[in-house]
Amino acid sequence: MAQHKQPSEVWMRGRIEGVPPLLQPVAHTLLQIEEDLKLYTSYIDDGSLWSRPSGVASVGFHLLHIPGVIDRMFTYALGLPLTEQQFSYLRNESLENDDLTIEELLLAACKKIQWSINQLRETDESLLTETRYLGRNRIPTTLIGLLFHAAEHTQRHIGQMLVTIRVIQHSSS
Repeated sequence: MAQHKQPSEVWMRGRIEGVPPLLQPVAHTLLQIEEDLKLYTSYIDDGSLWSRPSGVASVGFHLLHIPGVIDRMFTYALGLPLTEQQFSYLRNESLENDDLTIEELLLAACKKIQWSINQLRETDESLLTETRYLGRNRIPTTLIGLLFHAAEHTQRHIGQMLVTIRVIQHSSS
C-alpha cells in the first residue's frame, strides 16, 4: 500500500481543531508562517540577524515585527486599545539588538502565533462583520478584517525575510 506524504502546506492538511470554519484560512496562514519561520531562519546565523543587504529590512526586524503585528491586530480585534507596552514594542521593532538571538526571536514569534490560534478558537463567528477600530485614528474595519490582515500582513513579511536571507546567503558564498 502506498504511503501518502503529508501535504507541504498547512491549509492542505485539514481543519485546525476548535477554530471556527470561517477563521480556518487565518489559522492556516498563521501556522504556515510558523513553519516557514522555523525553516527559513535555519539558513542563517546570529551574525547575520541584523544584516541589511542593499538597505532591505533585516531578518531581526521581521522576527520582531511579525509577533508585533499579530499582537496589535488581535488586540484591536478584541476591541481594545493598545497598551503603552505595545507602543514601546512597536517603537523598538526596527532597532538592532545584538543581545537577541534568532532562537529567542523565533520562540517569541511562535508563542505569539500559538496565542493567536487560541484567540481564534475563542472568537464567535457571528461577530466577524462587527465594526472594530484600527489605531489611534480609530479607522473603522471589521473583526474579520483585522484577523485576516494579521495573517496576510505577516505572510508578506515572510516573503521579504526570505529574500533577505537569500541575498545574505548569496553574498557570503
